[in-house]
Amino acid sequence: MQENGSAARKDGVIRPALAQDAAAVAALWNGMIRGSLSTFTTDEKTREEIAALIAARTDAFWVAEGDGAVLGFVTYGSFRGGPGYAATVEHSIVLSETAQGRGLGRDLMTQAIEAATAGGRHIMVAAISSANPGAVAFHEKLGFAQVGRMPEVGRKHGQWLDLILMQKTLTAS
Repeated sequence: MQENGSAARKDGVIRPALAQDAAAVAALWNGMIRGSLSTFTTDEKTREEIAALIAARTDAFWVAEGDGAVLGFVTYGSFRGGPGYAATVEHSIVLSETAQGRGLGRDLMTQAIEAATAGGRHIMVAAISSANPGAVAFHEKLGFAQVGRMPEVGRKHGQWLDLILMQKTLTAS
């Protein structure tokens, strides 16, 4: 890790997200929203919403950058409201198609897991669409365990979708 919080890689860098990344992050997120069943939402993110999220999560939002472009991002935030859930976070990770299979997703998640652990978080949750088995396998490789499946709680493009809940324990009890 470099002093500015970035980690160099042979094919790019993992670094904290900046306000000027908002348009690129929105483009990645919206591409996933429009073109996949990986998320149940159809509401696209605006550049302004993403900029506000980056500003609010200065210690919990990173991008993978390579060849002068944002290739992916990871962020985490509260799992649910209320003080009883304060030590549990849920993350979102999106990679461009060209970035997949290069280790950038693993590096982004490692950054988020390390930061959440250092911040005293106890559990990290992944809520994954049943239409995205690759994400389940990815999270299993990172030590997440499947802890629940909610059948047909999501609907998108005329299809009912299950929600798979996975979690990773970050700190000892």
